[in-house]
Amino acid sequence: MTTPPRLTDRPALARNRARVDPTALYLHEEAILEVQERLALVNRRFTAPAIVTPFADLWQNFLPDARIVTDDEVLDLQPGAHDLVIHALSLHWADDPVGQLVQCRRALKPDGLMIALTFGGQTLADLRAALAEAEAQVTGGLSPRVLPMAEIRDLGALLQRAGFALPVADSFNRRVSHRDGLHLMRDLRAMGEGNALAGRLRHFTRRDVLLRAASALPTDAEGRVVSDFEVICLTGWAPHESQQKPLRPGSAMARLEDALKAATKEGS
Repeated sequence: MTTPPRLTDRPALARNRARVDPTALYLHEEAILEVQERLALVNRRFTAPAIVTPFADLWQNFLPDARIVTDDEVLDLQPGAHDLVIHALSLHWADDPVGQLVQCRRALKPDGLMIALTFGGQTLADLRAALAEAEAQVTGGLSPRVLPMAEIRDLGALLQRAGFALPVADSFNRRVSHRDGLHLMRDLRAMGEGNALAGRLRHFTRRDVLLRAASALPTDAEGRVVSDFEVICLTGWAPHESQQKPLRPGSAMARLEDALKAATKEGS
């Protein structure tokens, strides 16, 4: 069994999260609303939920009876103990996202539901590009400072690899306005999303790099910096014999060609 490469400096991530300003967790509040809407569409009452999150108080208010566990490499979840598991906007920091999803599936009862929300590859595209260009211009090189967030197609494939039935991956976008680029960067630190990459430079970023990057960000008509956060929602069910299953190849009662010919004759 191969060990995934070390992406995240977990102690640094813990320090970043310990300095979080609760008022800056508005994206988690948006995620809670999104989960509420999705659960309302499911004709089922969940009695044994669990939530994977580093921000227990915020998510506990959403489901007071839920078991709250932190997003450690090994999740504190018992096999087959839950009918609902929510992985709440922290999967992007996992060194082994497939492993996280597998652990969520194993924690589900048969026909249990998993909903995982994570930032997608289109998140903060302008800021990432501006920082890379500014650092290259000022220092002549690049350092690891932004997570390699996945695209929706890749994340959907992870659901299948993790063994979920009826896997679905979709996304929504949240646009956030800031006074300027430096305010955006401060806001990211306030929400615990500062640089915690294992390969990051171990000193503060030069101020001229930050100023150059901030000045390069596009602005709206009012001169404010507008940033996009793509949130990908992964939904999957623990396998159960009652679930719908795709037909086996060749098991159809009629050929598509025959159906198309019949439709043509009826329309002529």
